[in-house]
Parts: sequence; structure tokens; C-alpha cells
Amino acid sequence: MTTLAEDQANLQSPARLRWSSLLANRRVAIGGGILAVMFLLCLVTLPFTSHPGSNFYFDRQHDGLAQHRPSTEAVWLWLGTTKLGQSLLGRCLLGGVVSLSVGLASAFISVLLGVTVGLIAGYRGGWIDTILMRIVDVLYSLPYILLVILFKIALEPVLNHRLHLPLIAANLMVMFLAIGLVSWLTMARVIRGQVLSLRSMPFIDAARALGLPQWRIFLRHLLPNLVGPITVYATLTVPQAILQESMLSFLGVGIQAPVPSWGSLASEGLTLGLNPVDSRWWLLVFPCTLLAVTLLSLNFLGDGLRDLFDVRSSKRV
Repeated sequence: MTTLAEDQANLQSPARLRWSSLLANRRVAIGGGILAVMFLLCLVTLPFTSHPGSNFYFDRQHDGLAQHRPSTEAVWLWLGTTKLGQSLLGRCLLGGVVSLSVGLASAFISVLLGVTVGLIAGYRGGWIDTILMRIVDVLYSLPYILLVILFKIALEPVLNHRLHLPLIAANLMVMFLAIGLVSWLTMARVIRGQVLSLRSMPFIDAARALGLPQWRIFLRHLLPNLVGPITVYATLTVPQAILQESMLSFLGVGIQAPVPSWGSLASEGLTLGLNPVDSRWWLLVFPCTLLAVTLLSLNFLGDGLRDLFDVRSSKRV
């Protein structure tokens, strides 16, 4: 005989069971909680880090406080100052907005392109599949950094001169598009493989036998079964995009000064932070710590979602 609690649990809808499993997963709870706190903190402080009259303003230079050590004298001095006397806390908070925005926007573009190409190639098959997959193979064979730099060079004149966008907005859009237009290749292959396995399933044959139109089969039967892989891959694409932006900024071809990102802040603090004679360790430690914590949290979140959506996984809780 079952108890009342067990009966109520059995009556729960699949969506409710999925939500309860999501909250019970430790990786999702830890990774998602850290990301939520960090993202909200960066957004809440945006009016201060972007206002020229604030001590937290990312480009405000305080005379006589260049390379000031972390101090509790004032909140904006908690992480010290840069070599120009700017608040490192303010620059890290605004850099978080920039890095997370680039990661999310690039991941969205990557997932949108990858899902579209993978769905068409896997479902239509034939010569369409061959052409699309050969394009993916050719792009895979080219150096990733070279592609991003080429996209950046091609897009900058269009956004800066023809659309007359502000320098900061144009720079961010260039990074969104450059990283997103290169990062969709793996997603396309993953979705194509999933579609190839799904289109031979009995429920797809039953839908065709019932005379359902192609678009209905496509939208109502294929896409819902791809939500799990798409969600997991999208979560794992965000840290890759953030890391790629940080690497490009570190090399000097990413977000342009004076706008900060965690990668550019790490690049600025590298020389001074590793100086054994007169070390300015905070210029390197704090941006790298924030970047590492964010990447680890995103990976925890992606691993937790993979465990929840993968029916073959034994780590469902």
C-alpha cells in the first residue's frame, strides 16, 4: 500500500517533476546560484560603474591613488586601483557585464545557427545534408582564431561607418557576431546526429502515416525532443564564448580600451601582477578569480543539466 505522499508524487506533472529534480541537483543549485548572484551584482551596480560622476566609474582616474592596494577605507577601494588610479572593483563589475553579455549573445547566435543547420541537414538529408556538412567540414579545417579575426575585420567597418553605431556598441556587436558565427559548427553536428536518430523512430513514422504536414512534424515532434541537448549545449557554449572573448581581449583584438572585460583586465595586470620586485598582485588575481569562478559555475550548471536530461545517466539527483 502506498502512502498519501507517494500518491501525490505520482500525480505530479512531468514538468513539475523535472523542476523538482532541477532544484535537487547540487551542481545546478551551486552553479546556478553563483551565476545568479554574480550576474545580479554586475547589473545592479551598472548605474554606478557607467556614471562618470561615481567613484566606481570604470574610467575615472583618481589622482595620487594609482596602483593603490586593496583597502577597506572605501567600498570602491576594496579591490585596489589600476595603474591609472581607476577603481578595480568598478572595472571588474562592468567587465563582468561585458564578458557575460558577450558569452550569452554569442551562445545564442551559435545555438540558433547550429540548431537551424543541424535540423535541416538531418531531416531533409540527401544533397542538402551533403552540402551543409561539407561547409561545416571546411570551416572546421580553418584556424578558429583566424576566422574570428577575419570576421572582426570584415564587420567593424560596416558597424562603425555605415550604421554609425557608438564605438562601444559596435565593438560589442563585432564580438557577438564574430564569436557566434564561428562557434556553431559543433552544435550543427550534434543536432544533425540527434535528428537522424529521431526521424527513424516509430512516433515519426506514425505522424507521417496520419498525414501530418512536414512543418507540424518538424515543430511539434522533433523540436520538443531536442530541448535537452540544445539546453545542455547552450549552457556549455556560454563559458566557451566567455573564454574566447577573454583570450581575444588578452591578445589585444577583443574588447577595445577603455571598456573593460575580464580578459582585458587580466592582460593589463599580467606584467605588474607577476613582477617579483614590486608585485601588484591584485591587478591579476581578482579578474582571473572572477573569470575562473564564472567558468566553473557555468560548467557545473551544464553538467547538472546534462545529468537531468540524459536518461542513460545514473546521476539524476
